Amino acid sequence: MKAAVMVKHREALKIDELPNPKPGPDDVVLRVEACGICRSDWHAWQGDWAWVGISPDLPIVPGHEIGGVVEEVGSNVKKYRKGDAVTVPFHSACGHCEYCLQGRPNICENVVIFGLSTGYNGGYAQYVVVRNADFNLIRLPENVDTMAAAAIGCRYMTAFHGVVRAGGKPGEWVAVHGAGGVGLSAVQIAAALGKNVIAVDIDQAKLEKAKQEGAVAVVNAKRDKVPEAIKEITKGGAHASIEALGVRETTLNSVLSLRRGGRHVQVGLTTKEEGGMISLPVDLFVALEAEFVGSFGNPHPDYAGLLALMSQGKLNPKSLISREVALEEVNDVFKAMSEYKTMGFNVITRF
Repeated sequence: MKAAVMVKHREALKIDELPNPKPGPDDVVLRVEACGICRSDWHAWQGDWAWVGISPDLPIVPGHEIGGVVEEVGSNVKKYRKGDAVTVPFHSACGHCEYCLQGRPNICENVVIFGLSTGYNGGYAQYVVVRNADFNLIRLPENVDTMAAAAIGCRYMTAFHGVVRAGGKPGEWVAVHGAGGVGLSAVQIAAALGKNVIAVDIDQAKLEKAKQEGAVAVVNAKRDKVPEAIKEITKGGAHASIEALGVRETTLNSVLSLRRGGRHVQVGLTTKEEGGMISLPVDLFVALEAEFVGSFGNPHPDYAGLLALMSQGKLNPKSLISREVALEEVNDVFKAMSEYKTMGFNVITRF
């Protein structure tokens, strides 16, 4: 099979021919029809995130935003057959630890991530193995195609969970800090769920896209003081604020934009500059009875609601796909990501 292989950090991925994978008894092999190029892949390529345990041995095939069709089925797999259209959460879970049994497999004790965990190749390839398939695969509704599945593969489903974790009621104010893939997804989802959304970014073109996806107001952080601008728009501060970038400044802006009793939801993982450590005004959390909430991925059981909203046309992740690319173009996308020149989702559809 053809695959794009990361052989060294910050060097071009190698387009190579690898042996076709074979499933174990509990696994399936998917024929990949679409795979998103996520900024998380770029971070791994940069050598980031060792501080959170993401430091796979190289070489490895990246890619964890996968839409595909079942090609080969292991002998113990009961729920899936060749030809089934599926997606799979990027966090592949064991199915039997206490968190999986609680319905929270996104924080599985034995989690592995496609293309980011040693020995677990991802979807920048014609075929990919999904382990423990009966637990980890998600069947697609008839009117949700594999392109849409790739679009929800990481950034969109992560945003969905983040909006759910933000809580609150329709009509409340939600600020989204960062209008990249996760941020634009959060804008669309929160708006569809009846929230008044404010998008924050330094790129005016991304803010215009956020308006198209449902933001009722935008703040250009290059021009405006973000907390003051949000408090003016909302007459007191955001009920919830989602940090979708992982940068010290945006995290602090998010916290300082909250009203009393507000909730900060941290979705973005930090860069090498922060190394996972950001100073925050703890006394403010106490005085405002505010909350700091972490949000990672999207639990398998919550896909039912996400896919139902997509099937009904209430959510449209495909509107965030800015470009379809060939496997050979992945290095061009990584270069554009390094220069912060991408918008929305770039998806590999030609292998």
